[in-house]
Amino acid sequence: MAIRRKDTVLFEKPPVIAAWAAAGGKKESEGPLAPGFDYLTQDAAFQEEACANWEQAESFLQQKAVELCLRKAGISRKEVDLALAGDLQAQCTASNYTMRALEIPFAGVYGACSTMAETLCLAASLAAGGIVHQVLAMTSSHFCAAERQFRTPLDYGAKRTPTAQWTATAAGTCLLRSPGQQGIPVLSVTFGRVQDYEVHDINNMGAAMMPAAASTLLRYFAATGTAPADFDAIFTGDLGEVGSTLLHEQMEKEGVPLPNHQDCGCLLYDVPSQKVQAGGSGPGCSAAVLCTHILPRLQAGTYRRVLFLATGALMSQTTFLQGESIPSIAHCVELGGKGTI
Repeated sequence: MAIRRKDTVLFEKPPVIAAWAAAGGKKESEGPLAPGFDYLTQDAAFQEEACANWEQAESFLQQKAVELCLRKAGISRKEVDLALAGDLQAQCTASNYTMRALEIPFAGVYGACSTMAETLCLAASLAAGGIVHQVLAMTSSHFCAAERQFRTPLDYGAKRTPTAQWTATAAGTCLLRSPGQQGIPVLSVTFGRVQDYEVHDINNMGAAMMPAAASTLLRYFAATGTAPADFDAIFTGDLGEVGSTLLHEQMEKEGVPLPNHQDCGCLLYDVPSQKVQAGGSGPGCSAAVLCTHILPRLQAGTYRRVLFLATGALMSQTTFLQGESIPSIAHCVELGGKGTI
């Protein structure tokens, strides 16, 4: 049911994304994709929901995305065979506590900002192989939780550099089903390889992650014999303005220009007016753009074939303090639209 070509798995009978949902916070409600969200809040602390801290608030945001996705699919959580989820919190805390509440069979996944693409790759592979029939792929991030963990306390008021990106307070959930059902077909998945170009600046994630995006794209094109022109759009997430510029420069050098490239970190916010420096980031950024912007257009037939490529910086708070460079990875999902199969 699947063909392996180097790092890419092509599905002869594609699994499908049957339903999806996105939840976001105040910053996201002020951005250009706000109309596409299923749930938005002005209180990212969720105090009315009795959340005691930012970490609990992120878990609650995840739960809202799952609840809305399953409602759209018309099923209960008891009918889900497996959930694949991860986040930026240490040991994927938000996802662990979400699954404590939902009681769904669970496998934790950590890919930093690449987690949405990674969970989709794994979920599609499992569904295509008949191992699961209904599986959730999901992730989240929270600005306040991430800032406290990776950089400085919010009260410190540190000045952000122009290359820094804004961690999205957002969650995205997709329900995948086995082949032969209604939904957006997942045509292929490409698992990335870790790249490290010796970037040490924690405030320049775009530069750190760009080599992984270029590597995975080049491997995908070589394995499938395709070119950028074969796609309506090629989405990366989340390189932001800095990483996107570097990606275009690199792909030009490789002889594979990307005129149809868009970056989730540049789409989620109005970058200049919302003062997010180089754009958005965090696992929730690409997940939100996927669920509010990409999948609806595939469903409507505006797009017929796209690549969704999420990138992740694989450092930790400890390795950063030890002066280590920042390795990165990018996973790629090929999605079809109306009439693909």
